Amino acid sequence: MLAEPRVPAPARSRRSPSLLAALLTVTAFCASDAVARSFPFGPRTRSVNDLGNQYLPFHAHLWDLLHGRADGGVLFNWQSGYGASFLPDLATYVTSPFAPLVAVFPRDRIDLAVYVVTVLKPVCAAAAMTRLLRCLRPGRWWAAGLLGASYALCGWTVSSGTYNLMWLDGLVALPLLCLVGEWALAGRRPFLGVGIVAAAWAANFYTAYMATLAAGLVLLLRLWLSGLPRREGLAAAGRAALTAALGTGLAAPLVTVVYFGSVHASPGRFTGFTPVTTQDLLARLLPTTYGFGSPALFVGTPALLLALSLPFVRSAPVRVRAGWTVLVAVVTLSTQWAPTQLLWHAFAVPQGSSYRQTFVVCALLVIAAWHALSYGPPDRRALVAAGALLALIAAVASRSDLVRPVAWPVLLLAAAGTLGGLVLLGRTGAGRRTVPAVCAVVLLLGTQLGEATATAAAATRTRLGQMDDYAPWGQRRQRQADAVAEADGWPRHRTDPGREQTVGNDPLMVGGQGAQYYSSHTSDVLFRTLTALGGGWTSGGRSLQSLDNAVTDAVFSVGARVHSPPDPHQNWFPQDGSGVTVSRRKVPPLVTVRPAAAGAPAFGPSPYRNQELLLGTRVYTVPRLTVRAGDGTAPDRVGGERPGVRLDAPGARTSTGRPTITAACPAGSEVYLWAPGFAGTARLVGAPAGAPTGRFRSDSVSKTAAMQRLGTVPASGPLRIDLSPNRPGTVPDGAVGCLDTARLDAAVERLTATGATEVRVSGGTVRAELPEGSTGTAVVAAPRIAGWRCATGDGPAVPAGEHHGLVAVPLDGSSTRLTCTFHPPGLRLGTALGGVSLLAVALLGVLTAVRRRRGAGRPAGRWIV
Repeated sequence: MLAEPRVPAPARSRRSPSLLAALLTVTAFCASDAVARSFPFGPRTRSVNDLGNQYLPFHAHLWDLLHGRADGGVLFNWQSGYGASFLPDLATYVTSPFAPLVAVFPRDRIDLAVYVVTVLKPVCAAAAMTRLLRCLRPGRWWAAGLLGASYALCGWTVSSGTYNLMWLDGLVALPLLCLVGEWALAGRRPFLGVGIVAAAWAANFYTAYMATLAAGLVLLLRLWLSGLPRREGLAAAGRAALTAALGTGLAAPLVTVVYFGSVHASPGRFTGFTPVTTQDLLARLLPTTYGFGSPALFVGTPALLLALSLPFVRSAPVRVRAGWTVLVAVVTLSTQWAPTQLLWHAFAVPQGSSYRQTFVVCALLVIAAWHALSYGPPDRRALVAAGALLALIAAVASRSDLVRPVAWPVLLLAAAGTLGGLVLLGRTGAGRRTVPAVCAVVLLLGTQLGEATATAAAATRTRLGQMDDYAPWGQRRQRQADAVAEADGWPRHRTDPGREQTVGNDPLMVGGQGAQYYSSHTSDVLFRTLTALGGGWTSGGRSLQSLDNAVTDAVFSVGARVHSPPDPHQNWFPQDGSGVTVSRRKVPPLVTVRPAAAGAPAFGPSPYRNQELLLGTRVYTVPRLTVRAGDGTAPDRVGGERPGVRLDAPGARTSTGRPTITAACPAGSEVYLWAPGFAGTARLVGAPAGAPTGRFRSDSVSKTAAMQRLGTVPASGPLRIDLSPNRPGTVPDGAVGCLDTARLDAAVERLTATGATEVRVSGGTVRAELPEGSTGTAVVAAPRIAGWRCATGDGPAVPAGEHHGLVAVPLDGSSTRLTCTFHPPGLRLGTALGGVSLLAVALLGVLTAVRRRRGAGRPAGRWIV
């Protein structure tokens, strides 16, 4: 027998394998969190890494949008980065069909809402995979449910997907897209197939792209196994390609804005791909292993043993055994080769884990396992061969540091339960409810449930110890949110939630309109502008921090600022025990008028001079510095982009004291320290009581420290700053700036007097009334990201100009009205592609209906290909 026979869809049954898979998945998922004592079943937070920094805040912002409480709309977000395009973020993080469920929870239970959404996705993935398995081959209903759950609870899910919950949409999409391929093969359900493709790409285009590639490989293999004549095979492939093209086209309005958002994003700091060792690769097949930079291939010992036995199952056709085995091997090896690794990631080097496509390998392992079992329980020869391969995998993996001691008893119990269950299953007739059959089912289901629970719990505990983590919504955030709400005056002025951030997207979590912004689409112009002004960033330039500075507050119309103590959940710096306070200052309106700036100088190396360029007035004294190490000697100088001196002794102070900076500034001026390469604390000696302590966080690659205010220059003499470094770092030339507050106040008065008399903001549109006869340049205190178009009076809208990174519009004195509107780049193109796809679907539907009415003899709903 050379080809796998075509099989009809399984008959309807009272048994529900999809329900079994869903129950196994939700039980293991929640039980693992209970074992790990993780939220919501214990005191340990689950908000690690980007889940707390990015995804929870974006879901909170979605809650605000759905309840009409957000500043901005679907197209534009006024709360982050002083104004950012929101549609790319929406399409990247919260267009999942599950995401709107957060709206039914209270706002202060957003952590629980996201947890429920996270659980629902693997549950649906388990049901979808179970349905796919039953479509590929007939077989035992409980086995389909078991393997569907093994896919949903694979290592990729519990290691990576649980805290990158938008990737879990790809976990659901993969079996659904394979089902679409099966329908194309049979010429069935074309319109439903288009809808599924569109939903998958709209939910999360990144993992949908990977899932589509995988579904294409599965379809090609199925075509080869089907034995169809060449013409019919090409027709089936054409139907599948057409379905994929039309479905992707319907999702184009979101896909194109994501693409252009990535084009205009900060380039970040990415590292090249390095494949893992063989022992680490094989180790991730075993239970309870964890490693951030390795592919999480665990699918459970039952599925793994069955997949390993497939080449030796003599009851299966040779082409079936060879085809699925080779496909699993080739796709696994493709994760270890840089060119194919880049292909899997849409030709973009990922920031962070390099194995985001691992769920594809897990799906193929599960499908191979199903084929091994669907032809009957593996015989003794196949089980012995599979057991030997598993022993070899364990032996090689034992040399990996990723295998912890707990893995061995879990693996031995799982292997014993699996082998025992399969041996018992082989002694029963197909479908007979005998005692051995019941025992086999209990053993296999129990093994899967216990092993998956142990692996997920181990991943949760290990991940929490290796990554940054953030507390769920609590008293601190509630106080911040209350303070922001009380001070909010948008759009008369911005309210910044503060320099001492809780997460990277504080404005989305607690409200306000600040500089903070963490996204894959953080614009390059915002990154360059804030960095030039002394701002700090993490995550390679994708997470921008608030800048607590009087000059930048005036430039960006920040009239209220929340001040919080350091987050007690973090242990980076000592706690000072103070509460949440709010400071207010008089600032110009959101739209100001500046003199014509023909040939204006570009930003230079000094953030103090760059701030003055944006303000339009000289307000800083930048003194010469004397930097001394703790023993009084002059530190070594360093060159490069920021020449200065190097502080080599981490932490510490010597017998003679701490490293110091001394300089001379006018008494009474405000002292700022700009040291982007410094890590530690800084304190102004002799400053009045209550002066802030500068807290700096930086390293050589992924983060730089923001400029910090240290207090007021004492009247007693030259200023001195004591430094307490906690790692090697640098202090650049021109690190200290002393602000003349009287000059700043005068500059604010001038900008207010000549600025807009009224500003109205609606979604992504700013309307301003200007004083009569205004000439020069109108400047909107928002980054000049791609998509801004402005008009004066009744004139046409044209692309906005730029004033040192901000939106700018030339004025000729003839108009008093300014209107600036934001249009996301790529939206028009995507809408056009979506319209063409929708028209094509409608046309094909009409043609199909006409042909069916004329009795052409084709199956109902089949594409005309």
